[in-house]
Amino acid sequence: MEYVTRIVIIGGGPGGYEAALVAAQLGAEVTVVDCDGLGGASVLTDCVPSKTLIATAEVMTTFDSSYEELGIIVADDTPPLEQSARVVGVDLGKVNRRVKRLALAQSHDITASVTRAGARVLRGRGRLEGMQALDGSRKVVVTAADGTEETLTADAVLIATGGHPRELPDAQPDGERILNWTQVYDLTELPEELIVVGSGVTGAEFAGAYQALGSRVTLVSSRDRVLPGEDPDAAAVLEDVFRRRGMNVMARSRASAAKRVGDRVEVTLADGRVITGSHCLMAVGAIPNSAGLGLEEAGVKLRESGHIWTDKVSRTTAPGVYAAGDVTGVFALASVAAMQGRIAMYHFLGDAVAPLNLKTVSSNVFTDPEIATVGYTQADVDAGKIDARVVKLPLLRNPRAKMQGIRDGFVKIFCRPGTGIVVGGVVVAPRASELIHPISIAVDNNLTVEQIANAFTVYPSLSGSIAEVARQLHTRKAGAEA
Repeated sequence: MEYVTRIVIIGGGPGGYEAALVAAQLGAEVTVVDCDGLGGASVLTDCVPSKTLIATAEVMTTFDSSYEELGIIVADDTPPLEQSARVVGVDLGKVNRRVKRLALAQSHDITASVTRAGARVLRGRGRLEGMQALDGSRKVVVTAADGTEETLTADAVLIATGGHPRELPDAQPDGERILNWTQVYDLTELPEELIVVGSGVTGAEFAGAYQALGSRVTLVSSRDRVLPGEDPDAAAVLEDVFRRRGMNVMARSRASAAKRVGDRVEVTLADGRVITGSHCLMAVGAIPNSAGLGLEEAGVKLRESGHIWTDKVSRTTAPGVYAAGDVTGVFALASVAAMQGRIAMYHFLGDAVAPLNLKTVSSNVFTDPEIATVGYTQADVDAGKIDARVVKLPLLRNPRAKMQGIRDGFVKIFCRPGTGIVVGGVVVAPRASELIHPISIAVDNNLTVEQIANAFTVYPSLSGSIAEVARQLHTRKAGAEA
């Protein structure tokens, strides 16, 4: 009788379900243990819901910022004294019902794909039981919602349990006025005055979205600028756009507490100032879901932050135990989680595998304008980690941008001096998530600026700016920025 390799995956997010699809395709017996629904936070409470909400906000922003410039006239019966009143509004209850519906539909589609591939989906919470057995196998105990337990035997285990919102001790979410990012989709009415605490990717995305939907937004940032981890030129553009659209951006203002006072929320800052709003969204980071899994008892090393240590093929310090996704703290991106999960299965099951290369990862901040990046960054160049030439070209010079009324944004490319090999790039533009792809291909395949410049682009198009930057880098002898 032919032996079948047994794989148990704890967690059904992108790292878990993508690993399940690969392992099943390679002939393994796969069980996915999940307690919330396949797709994980990415599908149910994070990427899919937030980007669905942002899609509505994007339409609102496009309409508000461009219709007059493009010559569009909107006729209505607004009384003359209120002629400046908003013509287009939003039904947040309807928006959020659509958000939840799409998230559940995506989760069901994923479940169908995984089961169709031959994997078993087991509802419950899994934990490792003890050390590796003499035959190399591992025990995973699954506890169902009703308390019943089932013990699984696995030749390899993948931990892909994700993370959950970090909370401040004196700013506990109540799901009504003080919210974390998993709770905003329960709102039925648009917040009049929303205080967003945290100016990282999550905070910036929600702040921009609710501003576009019609809320008066205050963004509380403990750092000098919004998006401190992103390209500084890109962050400067976004902050300027935020302020121009009426957002109150409070830099160098750390929040220490938030509390409800009737139907209002008071947020106390570290310097004693108090700001008030109708609602408060806490976006102050995430904590890995690594507790209660029996990891350390099984020989899995955790970092001080609680993240699981992994190498570039997703191995932990415990033989036969792999990890993928946000629980590893590598990059909090669904694409990276999925790649980590696939790599883990390729490695354990003996298929061809390339180690994870973070310098080829493209990412996007879904604000308006979007900020997309890949490869080496401006910070890497400034710190001397890589010698690179840089050219930045504002979108204002692009003919298609002029036609569409796009005023904010740029394309920036980094290349190696001498060879001209493209090592990184930044795009700030509407749908930058789509425009970054040719630069990602260049970085991944070691293409040169000459090759990018010589490829045809459509005229007029925003992608024409990518070719133009490449041409400038090709002809430029010095490394000065445009």
